[in-house]
Amino acid sequence: MNCRSLLKLNSLAIAVCLGSLSSLSVNAETVKIAFIEVLSGPFAKTGEGSLNQLREVVLQLNAKAKGNDTKFEVVPFDGKGSPQDSVTALRSAVDQGIHYITQGGGSGVALALSEAIGKLAEREPDKAVVFLNYSAMDPMLTNERCNFWHFRFYPSSEMKIEALTTYLTKRADVKKVFLFNQNYSHGQQVAKASRNYLARKRPDVQIVGDDMIPIAQVRDFAPYVAKIKASGADTVITSNWGSDLTLFFKAAKETGLNINFFTMNANNPGTPAELREWGAEKVGVIWNWGHNAPTPELEKTYLAYKAKYNEDFIFAAHWNSLSMLSSAIQKASSSDPKKVAYALEGMRYKSPIGEVEMRKTDHQLLAPLFLGIWAKQGSKGVKYDAEKTGYGFRSEVVWDSYVSAQPTSCQMTRP
Repeated sequence: MNCRSLLKLNSLAIAVCLGSLSSLSVNAETVKIAFIEVLSGPFAKTGEGSLNQLREVVLQLNAKAKGNDTKFEVVPFDGKGSPQDSVTALRSAVDQGIHYITQGGGSGVALALSEAIGKLAEREPDKAVVFLNYSAMDPMLTNERCNFWHFRFYPSSEMKIEALTTYLTKRADVKKVFLFNQNYSHGQQVAKASRNYLARKRPDVQIVGDDMIPIAQVRDFAPYVAKIKASGADTVITSNWGSDLTLFFKAAKETGLNINFFTMNANNPGTPAELREWGAEKVGVIWNWGHNAPTPELEKTYLAYKAKYNEDFIFAAHWNSLSMLSSAIQKASSSDPKKVAYALEGMRYKSPIGEVEMRKTDHQLLAPLFLGIWAKQGSKGVKYDAEKTGYGFRSEVVWDSYVSAQPTSCQMTRP
């Protein structure tokens, strides 16, 4: 072979090689995230809002991805708020080759999913799934029923009540508390923690009532409101969400129950529209972020989302979970679920809400907490309203992560 032929051959080889490299840089891996949530029935509005916000976060992260950076795709499954239906949805996701799921609407569902995922990893390691929990709050998930594959990017109910009761030590006007919760694991845990933490920090406070309701079954809350009014309560602590919270506020407003309400979900889709003027200065929400908080990066996300969908962005946990997942995949140099899970645990991440840490011992995110108080737009701290009401949640208190952090009994088995 003469020199000219060799030169041509080498040039062709180089061109093929460069073409292959170019193809690799363009065709980055896409990781699918199964979104298993309530997408039908009375709580569907909350699930659909969360799905839209997750998609917006994915859209923004994918737009920022460069070269071989991992991209994400959301695949929705209707778990119907049922543990059984959600586990069935999990099986469907696994059958489609999906190794990452996210869920947050209901701790009973989260516990069932976590258990099923743990068993699946033991039985079929090649089908292992990482569970990104964005709002299911039952403390058991990071205590006696903790699981290597489960990561919670949201505070537990005990963490929220720890922060709330710390705040109530400065509220001398709070003297008689009525506990009003849904009758499942999360509501039961909130009632228990409220009793215990108030007894420790505010022994002068009386618990004048403790009612549990069947989840998503009550349509007329007037009898419950009448009972609360008759008890002489000046404050209600409730973990209710979805229609159980919105209809409760509707009845409270119609009855003229003008007392304090401290909630965990009053900023969820549909509820602010019920509050309006009536809820001003009396309704609070403990959340992992609020759109009137001094967090410029998430403020941009909030404004972009609202301009696009005419809805309020509230699920900062989606931002943290997907951003940290992306970092873990980079750290592991792989999307293999086991490698990524090991990269996630113990991770410190500079989030828009401040530095956060995924605690290695139990896979609980340690992060700041926010107390929002419903107030008129334009008043101090209320730049943006919610759901076109002219009212929004101001950031009354921002707690550092150490304030709400709880000990854990987790004895995790690692693969």
